[in-house]
Amino acid sequence: MAVTPEADEVGLDLPELPIAAGSFEAERLERKRQLALALRIFGRYGYDEGIAGHVTARDPEFPERFWVNPYAVHFSRIRVSDLLLIDEAGHVVEGERRTNKAAFWIHSAIHRARPDVVAVAHAHTIHGRAFASLDQLLAPIVQESCAFYDDHVLFDEYRGLVVEEGEGVRIADRLGSRRGAILRHHGLLTVGRSVAEAAWWFVTMDRACQMQLLAEAAGSPRRMSDEEAGLAHRQFGNANMARHNFQILGDLVREREPDVLD
Repeated sequence: MAVTPEADEVGLDLPELPIAAGSFEAERLERKRQLALALRIFGRYGYDEGIAGHVTARDPEFPERFWVNPYAVHFSRIRVSDLLLIDEAGHVVEGERRTNKAAFWIHSAIHRARPDVVAVAHAHTIHGRAFASLDQLLAPIVQESCAFYDDHVLFDEYRGLVVEEGEGVRIADRLGSRRGAILRHHGLLTVGRSVAEAAWWFVTMDRACQMQLLAEAAGSPRRMSDEEAGLAHRQFGNANMARHNFQILGDLVREREPDVLD
């Protein structure tokens, strides 16, 4: 992931939000709560597509393992107690439900290749899939899109469902140090140093796809200059802003759907 300044370095004056919660147990619970909230947020935004889509969070004590939503449970119904802990071999070591094999192959490869990454988000959204058919990267045409300026990749292979290790490894290799990927004919993927970051980058990327589709349907949108896009990347691509934006959405879910923390 490209290193970007925090909010106070780019003139946004946002209070710093904590990343770590202290002990392994406290941090684990915090990551699981954020993961359940992220999935509920995805449900609210209509990112569901049957059994497709998964968000993972690395376990703080056992970094080779990660927490993930169970197979065939709608995003809008996920609770903390529903989450599964998956080991390095793809086995469920905590939880009562099945896991999605594609989730294991994609996410395990990225978690293994990127020790800086705590969370990975992937879903098959309407605008994300439409954009993924165009065989191109996001253009810097609006300031929010610049969160991905020189910070995302196009994975231009398609071999059907990701059901084997090699495909996940190729995705991880192509992602490299970036924060997002457009998977051709497939969907979107984002990563972050926290669940909040990965989830907010996903929301931002899906919206960027929608805005570019609309702008290009209407005409020929002006591309921002490198200087303009670089400034917008620093301002709209910093982790602290992502965490604040995620907190706003998470607070709404907590208030209206308190069972998410069960």
